[in-house]
Amino acid sequence: MHRERGGSLNSRITLAMIGLTLTAFAVVYVGMMAYFFVIYEWLYPQATPDESWRLGDTVMVGLVLGFGLMTASLIGWRLARRIIAPLKTVAAAARRIATGDFSARADLPPGSFGEARDLVADFNRMAERLQHAETELAYSNSAIAHELRTPLTILRGRLQGLLDGVFEPGPQFYCRLIAHVDDLSGIVEELRTLALSNAGQLDLALTPIDLADEAAAALTALEAELAAAGIAVTRNLDPAATLADGARLRQAFVAVLENACRYAPHAPVQVQTAIDGTDVVFRCTDGGPGISEDGRARAFDRFWRADDSRGRSLGGSGLGLPIVRAIARAHGGEALILASDTPGLAVEIRLPRRPSPRSARDPHVR
Repeated sequence: MHRERGGSLNSRITLAMIGLTLTAFAVVYVGMMAYFFVIYEWLYPQATPDESWRLGDTVMVGLVLGFGLMTASLIGWRLARRIIAPLKTVAAAARRIATGDFSARADLPPGSFGEARDLVADFNRMAERLQHAETELAYSNSAIAHELRTPLTILRGRLQGLLDGVFEPGPQFYCRLIAHVDDLSGIVEELRTLALSNAGQLDLALTPIDLADEAAAALTALEAELAAAGIAVTRNLDPAATLADGARLRQAFVAVLENACRYAPHAPVQVQTAIDGTDVVFRCTDGGPGISEDGRARAFDRFWRADDSRGRSLGGSGLGLPIVRAIARAHGGEALILASDTPGLAVEIRLPRRPSPRSARDPHVR
């Protein structure tokens, strides 16, 4: 493998240690000469020092210098090995990742420095995230193709039937076609929202809002769907004012409520808003069958459904809860699945409680 002109780190550290030894030897030698010069020229000029340089002196100086160089070389070589060993493992793993093997991980050699331990740990975390992103990307591409294929196939079949005279055109038929187009538009808009969130470009129009008002608006918008699902809603909407994007929050609340309609029909649903310390909270708790521990961990993964056997008509697109988390994080908050000993599912959206600029200036404004 080609090496840079500067040489390897091992040789550079060894040469640096040798240079340090030679420098120290030169300093000691010059210091001794200066010392004797001061002694015999300034302080005791009448003294008669032995100025002859014996062979033994030369041998002794050579032995001291040689021993110092050997010690410095050995210390530098061992130090360089301890520094280079973790770098080599990271470099080897990086080369494997560059070839497409995202399962590669760096090993930590024994006796490594704390900084090397941190480097290897950070590299392995990065590699793990890359592997997860690669897996999610491959799965997302397949899932997107599947989700778009279903309404497109239905649309093509209906249009082909219309062309062949199998279907008779009429308002009801066209309404069904428009519904399929709306499904496609909804999937595209959901994908766009997630893409903007992943890129950190999900723009928010922050205005003073009350979570209680936005939750009430979402419940009103889904009143017919909730009634059709046989869901009785209990509202505990306490004031929870903050600065947020009302339209985006309504989108998130509607997604949570649609999830309850889909997976907890004929079950009670409780919707709460409140202030919890420095956060404002929206919580939706249903009395449905709930999901497993693994399901709670994967509930916010794109295209994941609690039951893979569900068709799209029952399971949705699998993008609802991921969008809920994306909107919450865009506000600096978080979306959570709360653990519970009772059946059902509790989804919580927590946002930082931000006072409006006017209320921050005027202590009398609440």
